[in-house]
Amino acid sequence: MTSLLALVTESSQNPVAELCGKFGVNWPFFIASCLNFVLVIWVLKKFAFGPIQQMLEQRRERIAEGENKLKLIEKQLAESEQTTTAAIAKASEEAVRMINEAKLGAAAFSEQKAQEAIAQAQQILVKAEAAAKADRERLSVELKREFGRLVAATTAQATGKILTDDDQRRINETALAKVEA
Repeated sequence: MTSLLALVTESSQNPVAELCGKFGVNWPFFIASCLNFVLVIWVLKKFAFGPIQQMLEQRRERIAEGENKLKLIEKQLAESEQTTTAAIAKASEEAVRMINEAKLGAAAFSEQKAQEAIAQAQQILVKAEAAAKADRERLSVELKREFGRLVAATTAQATGKILTDDDQRRINETALAKVEA
């Protein structure tokens, strides 16, 4: 190194030597400063910038993973919303179907009960008519018996004689025939 310095300083016609002389460059200090600069750059790169860059790269990877996970979660959320919407729509359709079935069932049940009530009412009317007819016939028989008794009693009083059973029967038949006609 000293030979290089000697060469530069000896040759006064060398423009580099002249320039170095004007600026007061001291070659041993300049080379030591350059070595110190390279050494400081190497130490900083090895122990400061390298770990910082590695940490920044790890953060970039984590951020990228987080963004990917976020996209995946958004996709799953959208699918979940679609599934939920479809399930709600299906449940709504099922509820409407069940309501319609219940309405139809209630209408059919109501119609059936109305028919049963009508049938029961008709049965009651038939029974009432039969009971009324039986009562009329019973009353008619009693009325005929009472009418015959009254006719026989009146005839017995009017004629002043005691009527036999044949006389009472004949008078009753004649009176009933006239009443029924």
